[in-house]
Amino acid sequence: MNMTTNTNTTAEAALPLAGIRVVEFAHMVMGPTCGLVLADLGAEVIKIEPASGDNTRRLTGSGAGYWVTYNRNKKSLAVDLKSAAGLEVLTKLIQSADVLTENFRPGAMEGIGLGYEDVKKIKADIVYCSMKGFLPGPYDQRTALDEVVQMMTGLAYMTGPEGKPLRAGASVNDVMGGMFGAVGILAALLEKRSSSKGQLVRAGLYENSVFLVAQHMMQQRVTGKEVSPMPSRISAWAIYDVFDTVDGEQVFVGVVSDTQWILFCKAFGLTELAANTELALNNQRVASRDRFLPFIRQRFLQMSKQELMEKCDLAGLPYAPIKKPADLFDDPHLLQSRGMTEITLPDGRSTQIPVLPVEMDGRRFGTRLDVPVTGHDTVDILRELGYSRDQISQLGAEGVLTGV
Repeated sequence: MNMTTNTNTTAEAALPLAGIRVVEFAHMVMGPTCGLVLADLGAEVIKIEPASGDNTRRLTGSGAGYWVTYNRNKKSLAVDLKSAAGLEVLTKLIQSADVLTENFRPGAMEGIGLGYEDVKKIKADIVYCSMKGFLPGPYDQRTALDEVVQMMTGLAYMTGPEGKPLRAGASVNDVMGGMFGAVGILAALLEKRSSSKGQLVRAGLYENSVFLVAQHMMQQRVTGKEVSPMPSRISAWAIYDVFDTVDGEQVFVGVVSDTQWILFCKAFGLTELAANTELALNNQRVASRDRFLPFIRQRFLQMSKQELMEKCDLAGLPYAPIKKPADLFDDPHLLQSRGMTEITLPDGRSTQIPVLPVEMDGRRFGTRLDVPVTGHDTVDILRELGYSRDQISQLGAEGVLTGV
């Protein structure tokens, strides 16, 4: 494990964030996502783990994939965070860093002497990114989870059917919260070029979820009507749904403009619908949906999944087969567009994992450093900080370090 590779043949020195050192105090998803974005783009991200290793490594069930998903391209330094000797190691490391990130519970970093005000005394121009459940305000001492903020902001209400709030099927706020943390860090680093000053950057899980539901907040303001959950919403388009096919499969099809309506009718031989002037405009079709949608459902039910998709494809219509996440390992677009990169699982098996959904000047950003074992880089990092082999061995013997 912990191969060094570059599946996208991009020289590390040429990566956008090459030369930026990030010290990461993070676990679970939000903080590690922030570090992943920075690391994939070329920053040196040093993940600080307790001597026993990050607890995220040991999650099971729906959390079993967190560790390997959000921790490639990082180095691991395993150190006793609460020991004086461990704090000395971290102090020296922070002096060499550009950025510090953390997403522990409120007060945790201050408790070990590494809150923002403490770290500013160690490195005056540090960009310090704190990712919490809430930005400063009445809720800021509450414990938050993705599920909690989805319930609080109406995202779960919008996702589930009436009376059955349902969290989204991925850690959307944790992931996006980490992304916004990275955006704030990049903005702070850019501002530092002219000001020569660091700053405290904050990202909030709750505020992220509020940002996600803003469109529904504004829908209520624009229409003056209560917003319905997505399963029972009045769609803005007449055809915007999942349809059954003759082979027991399902395909989503959308028709979202008057031009697409003409293409849709032509593709499926719906001459009568095309000629009906009462269906020429989108809002007319929405008002008449119940009249013609059953007919379209029946027409699609006579086709195979493949036939339906081919017709939509030829007509340039939005469509999608209904897939499961595991189906994406064989997705031809991801495989041919360099959208996957190789990592090693904890049991030694190799697999593919999605890369950042961005391309820069034709470059995609894959695996340079495999997902690290606990303390994999401890010795190298301490040697760089000026520790001798004997000092490192002694710290290891005292239980301050792991991986020595």
